[in-house]
Amino acid sequence: MGKEKEIVVSGIRSTGILHLGNYFGAIRNYIRMQEEFNCYFFVADWHSLTTHPDPKALRGNVFRVLAENIASGLDPEKVILYVQSDIPEIAELYLMLNMMAYKGELEKVPTFKDKVRQNPDNVNAGLLTYPVLMSADILIHRGLKVPVGKDQEQHLEMSRNFAQRFNNRYGYLFPEPVPFNFGDDLIRIMSLDGNGKMSKSENQNATIYLNDTDDAIRNKIKKAKTDSGPQAPNSEKPDYIANLFTIMRLVSTPDTVRHFEDAFNNCSIRYGDMKKQLAEDMAAFIRPIREKAEAIEHDAAYLNRIMRMGAEKARESAAATLREARKLMGINFY
Repeated sequence: MGKEKEIVVSGIRSTGILHLGNYFGAIRNYIRMQEEFNCYFFVADWHSLTTHPDPKALRGNVFRVLAENIASGLDPEKVILYVQSDIPEIAELYLMLNMMAYKGELEKVPTFKDKVRQNPDNVNAGLLTYPVLMSADILIHRGLKVPVGKDQEQHLEMSRNFAQRFNNRYGYLFPEPVPFNFGDDLIRIMSLDGNGKMSKSENQNATIYLNDTDDAIRNKIKKAKTDSGPQAPNSEKPDYIANLFTIMRLVSTPDTVRHFEDAFNNCSIRYGDMKKQLAEDMAAFIRPIREKAEAIEHDAAYLNRIMRMGAEKARESAAATLREARKLMGINFY
């Protein structure tokens, strides 16, 4: 028998439209992972409830996120792609882990403090126990590797703590999950206005979304922040110019990138020309993803089939973990 593939688990928020940063920061890695690992990728619709989304929008959001991920290259035949709320076992494990989570440690989590500052009138228990639900998402499949950004690494540290506490208290069940991204530096794509990173909700005019039209892409790149150009040969690039080159390296040919690198280094660069070229290359990159995602999003029968297939496989794994957890905890009376 061949070696068992390691289990990778990752969640995708069901709020907002996916953008270039999501694609190059996460989805592109997922596409590589699906060839080498046993992948569980889920749409985190329960997580989104902490911000009280409009119920009418939730279904559309879930469909769109699934469609955009599949259009970007995730293969539902190779990965287990499911919706979090289709797996009630996650909620039961979340309940069990909450008994091992302490108020003090949850209140110290930086993302919790940020959310309290941003929305002091909506400090709900779900927000406080967000890292516990995230841990349940991972541990329910006994996931070992979790692709996360820097800002999520502390939550993963907590998942390891909960796995350890359970194992120490009741007997070994959970491997301790580790952050994983093929050892590459994660690509961080900045907003086109030079302020922070591309975001699903902020700086929308400076963020390139996977559903942007060709014209929207041209307009956004045209308005991208530039300056009067380098004053001396081989100058260091300011971060907003370096960001344009980062994006260009992702969607343009090496020759194109070299041409503009040389022009920058010998002080003859014309940013207008560079942005025009980048806009066309970006439009050509986004177009097939956008068109495929639109077709999938409107095919409810196909998406329902994918969701059902994913839920069935995910529940099989989740139920096996829960049976073991109940046995170890003594919650098996029959």
